[in-house]
Amino acid sequence: MGTINPVNKSFCLEKLCETNYQKLLRLIPDLLSLNEPAVGLSKGKPALHMEIVETTKHTLTVLLSHCFERDLGSFIEPAIKIRIYRDAKLAEVIRDHDKFDVTKMINKLGQINEIIEYKWSLNYFLEKWLDHCLLTEYRFKSSRLALAESE
Repeated sequence: MGTINPVNKSFCLEKLCETNYQKLLRLIPDLLSLNEPAVGLSKGKPALHMEIVETTKHTLTVLLSHCFERDLGSFIEPAIKIRIYRDAKLAEVIRDHDKFDVTKMINKLGQINEIIEYKWSLNYFLEKWLDHCLLTEYRFKSSRLALAESE
């Protein structure tokens, strides 16, 4: 996957989080009103699971991941934790399965440029992944509805 390296990365990071918010709502139209896990299905593709981790008045934190079936069972990847800011209309990755939580990295990295670079890489990945999910036409339903339909 190619990357871009904008000059004013902090400004572009904010725009990227705005774009990710819009793409998440296109992918999961009822996202802001859901109060239970949901499953996205696309013909011939692994299921896309959304789990609500935390809800506050102004934020919603979700875990979004594919569930891949293999011979030895299933595994979930990339397992991205996303904080959605309802009032600011932003969606920011705060952790993925492969990297440290952003709040822990702030203490480790210390330098603002390193922190922005870290956040940029996480959110840029999310943007590309959301593009893929939108192109492959995932459709979301609550987990209960998806299970009932598969029986």
